[in-house]
Amino acid sequence: MRWLISLVLAMAMVTPALAGEDPYIAIVGNDCIKHRYDTALSVNEGTCNGVPFYVSDKYQQFMYDQEDWEFSVPVCDGSFPSAYDVAGRPSYGAGCEQFRSRYAVNQDEVCWSWNYKDQRAVAVEQVRLRTQYNAVIEKGTSGYFEWYVRLPKTPSTAINLVLECGVLKPNTFAFLEHDAINLCAGETGEKLGTGFCTRAEIKKGQNPIDKRALPKITAIAYPGPYSLDANGDPLWTEFNLTAYKNPGTYNPWVGRALVNGDAAQVLDGSEYAKILLKSCMDKTIVVKLPQTGQLNGNSQVENELVAGDLIYVRMDVPETNTVDIYCHEQSLKVMGIGNSPN
Repeated sequence: MRWLISLVLAMAMVTPALAGEDPYIAIVGNDCIKHRYDTALSVNEGTCNGVPFYVSDKYQQFMYDQEDWEFSVPVCDGSFPSAYDVAGRPSYGAGCEQFRSRYAVNQDEVCWSWNYKDQRAVAVEQVRLRTQYNAVIEKGTSGYFEWYVRLPKTPSTAINLVLECGVLKPNTFAFLEHDAINLCAGETGEKLGTGFCTRAEIKKGQNPIDKRALPKITAIAYPGPYSLDANGDPLWTEFNLTAYKNPGTYNPWVGRALVNGDAAQVLDGSEYAKILLKSCMDKTIVVKLPQTGQLNGNSQVENELVAGDLIYVRMDVPETNTVDIYCHEQSLKVMGIGNSPN
């Protein structure tokens, strides 16, 4: 009998672990709908959303049909965000995951190069499948990019906000088109030379980065469809997410207080929430896992997040910007480890 009781207790202790924790990757829209294409187009069978250009085959293992019954995370739910952007222009629809910018989303994908086309002999029709139209913020111009993405799983670890935009030296795509990325790639805050497609010579003791030109990041968590009470009202109020400074001590607490400082920073679009992006390469912001009742460095109350909650990320580019920045809906990936739905 003692053996049986011990076995039952052991199974009870192990069962929660069987649910598992595994990686998730979320982008704007339904993260992964499996499609099949004619093999004459050389498109792999069973890829996500028609071969997302910024998502590798490895990443696609961890992307899911979020609207499938197993996950039941709707792309659209409720009235936030509004069906209109800040300029009053119609957007993707109320409550939907979406990408917005101050400028029209009508630019080519600058991270796709002619070299890639030549080497792979990709037809123009296939190129269209592999690209997304971008919005561009040019040198000397202010603007913003915004992403709204729902969590496909309840996160159990820190959340990675991964940004990947095309960054070129000014006006180079107009002349070089898809060769620009191979010749005139840039980074935000880059100091420019006097000629076409040139970088300034930086002398010893000078900062090679113009910090006045760096974009600022805002990130906010909003309650989703499973964070509502019986009356349909939100169980908690939105709050800004807190980023660990990386590398760093990963210890942003003073006693029980969470503070902005050497170890962490609330992503509030302030001077202390700037980012440096390199062209067509990932830039990861590691966000502390929110805890119910914890005050962040701006004295906002955090709350544990669950599947379906909305992550809002905004990148504000100042007028002192020195490069051309191209972003699109797949330029943000929300990544982490979450509780398996089964």
